Amino acid sequence: MTLWRNRPFLVFWLSQTLSVAGSSITVIAVPLLILEATGSVAQMGLLTGLSMAGSVLTGLVAGAAADRFDRRFLMVASDVAQAVLYGLIPIAWAFGPALWLLYVVTPVAAGFGMLFRVSYVTVVPALVGRDQVTEANGRLNTTAAVFTVLGPVLAAGLAAWIGPANALAVDAATFLGSAGLLMLLRFRPEAREAEDGGPVRRFLAGARFLWDQPVLRSLTVALTGTLFVLLGATDVLIYRVKAELGHGETAVGTVMAGGGAGAVLGAMSVGWLRRRFGFGPCWLAGTGLAGLAIAAFGLLPSVPGLAVAAAVSSFGIAVAGTVSMSLRQQITPAHLLGRVTSAFWTLHYALSPAGAVVLTAIAAGHGVRTAALFAGAVVLVCVLGAGFTPVRQRRPELALG
Repeated sequence: MTLWRNRPFLVFWLSQTLSVAGSSITVIAVPLLILEATGSVAQMGLLTGLSMAGSVLTGLVAGAAADRFDRRFLMVASDVAQAVLYGLIPIAWAFGPALWLLYVVTPVAAGFGMLFRVSYVTVVPALVGRDQVTEANGRLNTTAAVFTVLGPVLAAGLAAWIGPANALAVDAATFLGSAGLLMLLRFRPEAREAEDGGPVRRFLAGARFLWDQPVLRSLTVALTGTLFVLLGATDVLIYRVKAELGHGETAVGTVMAGGGAGAVLGAMSVGWLRRRFGFGPCWLAGTGLAGLAIAAFGLLPSVPGLAVAAAVSSFGIAVAGTVSMSLRQQITPAHLLGRVTSAFWTLHYALSPAGAVVLTAIAAGHGVRTAALFAGAVVLVCVLGAGFTPVRQRRPELALG
């Protein structure tokens, strides 16, 4: 059955469209609230750090929860919790700025967001079957990529029209809409396996599976290196456009739109690319393209050129990221998929902020050219190393263990 005729998947896709649309509003509206109330970039950074901490800490237990409890219930509960949390902000703001509430709500909401994302990964195979996972992820990621382009425009328009606090009320409504659609679904029952021990032991069960599978072990090592520099690449690119080339926000938007367009194209084409060329060539070529494009961030002197580089980078990241997630879904037993996803993401999320600090420090001290060449070189070295591991296989899902 094609995905277009798979009603449960279409309902799930619609629910995720609502969710990513709302999340794209939050990404803009919350920083605008901070700036409106304090004018402080430092407080924006502190809030971002707290959100990342909320995600990382929740990641330690989210996988065990997804493997032990009903995954639909966890997703609905996460959506409702985020709707309530973000809905509190415009209510409180009606009586005046309440900065303390942002510092409470944002990390807690980020934690529920992590729980949702881990559960989300585990249910896709149950909706479409493992042979259609890559195509399904491509369509879901296409929606997410589209809103990386449209989201800032939508959020800015809403913030200008009704204010950034009230824009978060729209976000809360989208989470409720997503929860309502998810309640219409019935997932195929998956086997559950009782797990003894505490959260750390359960988390380690997912990490152990990553280590025991040669392709996932090699992929985890390679991605740890690439993600160490990728998180800071966007900051470096923005710094290049504004500080080094002297352009304004419009130019930044143009470059970011180029990146969004590349992500859309990558997500739309990944299903065909995976079928035509296989996992290894898609991951290696996609990541390699991203590395070359990031290196070019410090060399290209014009906004159009940087927009093209951003598009190429985002295209490669979208292809590599989608086939990577799909492979984990294909070869991980259903009862363990939550813990494996949690371990995979938590490891990378824990290291990526340090990489962003290093990369932006290099850019501040030695210029974007040096930082971009460093980042591109790190990515390409990881790709070269991965080429000598099981990651290069076209069909690793057929050769488990």
